[in-house]
Amino acid sequence: MHEAIRKVLVANRGEIAVRVIRAVHEMGLKAVAVYSDVDRDSLHVRYADEAVHLPGEESAKTYLNQALLLVAAKNTGCDAVHPGYGFLSENAGFARAVAAAGLRFIGPSPEVISAMGDKIRARETMRAAGVPLVPGRSGITRENLTASAKEVGYPLMLKASAGGGGKGIRIVRQPHELLAAFERAQGEAKSAFGDPTVYIERYVEDPHHIEIQIFGDNHGNVVHLFERECSVQRRHQKVVEETPSPFVTPELREAMGHCAVQAAKAIGYSGAGTFEFLVDNARNFYFLEVNTRLQVEHAVTEMCTDIDLVREQIRVASGLPLSFSQSDLRQEGHSIEVRICAEDAENNFLPCIGRVDALALPGGPGVRLDSALFAGMIVSLWYDSLLAKLVVHGRDRAEALTRMRQALSEMKIADLNTNIAFLGRVVRNEEFVSGVYDTGLIGRMAKAQTPDDLLLAAAIVAVVVSAETKRAARPGAGAVGRPEDPWKLAARRDGMRGN
Repeated sequence: MHEAIRKVLVANRGEIAVRVIRAVHEMGLKAVAVYSDVDRDSLHVRYADEAVHLPGEESAKTYLNQALLLVAAKNTGCDAVHPGYGFLSENAGFARAVAAAGLRFIGPSPEVISAMGDKIRARETMRAAGVPLVPGRSGITRENLTASAKEVGYPLMLKASAGGGGKGIRIVRQPHELLAAFERAQGEAKSAFGDPTVYIERYVEDPHHIEIQIFGDNHGNVVHLFERECSVQRRHQKVVEETPSPFVTPELREAMGHCAVQAAKAIGYSGAGTFEFLVDNARNFYFLEVNTRLQVEHAVTEMCTDIDLVREQIRVASGLPLSFSQSDLRQEGHSIEVRICAEDAENNFLPCIGRVDALALPGGPGVRLDSALFAGMIVSLWYDSLLAKLVVHGRDRAEALTRMRQALSEMKIADLNTNIAFLGRVVRNEEFVSGVYDTGLIGRMAKAQTPDDLLLAAAIVAVVVSAETKRAARPGAGAVGRPEDPWKLAARRDGMRGN
């Protein structure tokens, strides 16, 4: 017997809030949005049936304010809360508070979130379940640091136990780097997560980062929805994802999927989740972590399986069994996703802020854009730099690559600094196109731009700018035959009209 969900509070913002609201509406349910001062005009607010203001700007006062979120849910008659990803999506205390308020948390149980959120505890749980682990040590202190590092071996990684998003991680290649790296990792972990605990793991040099999407229900059913290749990363954060992985063999896919399902069953997993693995060049795989939420990159799995993962999350939270079995699942074609971010890819991916003055969005067969973008949108410093996820699907990888290149060429955001041009270089990079790439790809791309190359490019720009300045100063210059970027020209016209 199950009790249907009727109204969902979407405890998030941006593209994931829009994505969840769409799924809620497709199911014939009502959606309630929450918004900060900055997000008053956002798309997720416009798309929801109701919206509740969370006074303030910074996350701690708004989207991380559990008390305000629960009041919003109760005052609007919600019976469930969807946390999206980030913010409170992996906060066991919030999941408990939701349940204590008589609401359903659309995600795993608080016990599972707690067990998997602590990476040290998660490692021990996976070890007991027979999942292969990278050699490592926990219980690290200043006193046992040197001995523990020697036991694990160099190169190694210091990692925050409560961490995520690439924070609290330091790579150490030589013993003399160890103490300073330990102190920096502890400090960053304390600042980001309120917990300075770190552990040591052997560093697998330039591995593949492969994750397995799993799904469970409250009736003992658990399945996997195949793998995602997530090896294109900067600062330990994913930039491009695809499925199927061009590196994974059918045998490896079966072994990793089976391992993830058995481990999920062992911990009583319910809802959507992801088991992340590092895979070396010999195709040995090692457990990395479990993400007890919907992943940013869930769309590529949806494109190749034709399963709406958000819809399934809501069904499972309603008490229904999974609507599919393992034997029902197939991978059809190939899907690639890129993350469109407001950042300066030429300046160490520094986040950027500003106003979206004009916008052109891609389309065509096999193109999907998960986005909260609109003309006039203000990108602030308070939240993550992710603007949109551009996803394509093709009959094979070659077709998907062609569609991604075309879609990126069509996507224009003025006047905001984004990583669109950088992503275009990634999907044209010979190593990426070959499918034989790993987590070192972006680093190798950066090294390929030698100082001489950059100086030459700067010199060419200086010459062009000088020539343009002199030409523009001539009477009648540009009246006939002057080539201009039509997109920039249109954006300027719109700006002059005040649109």
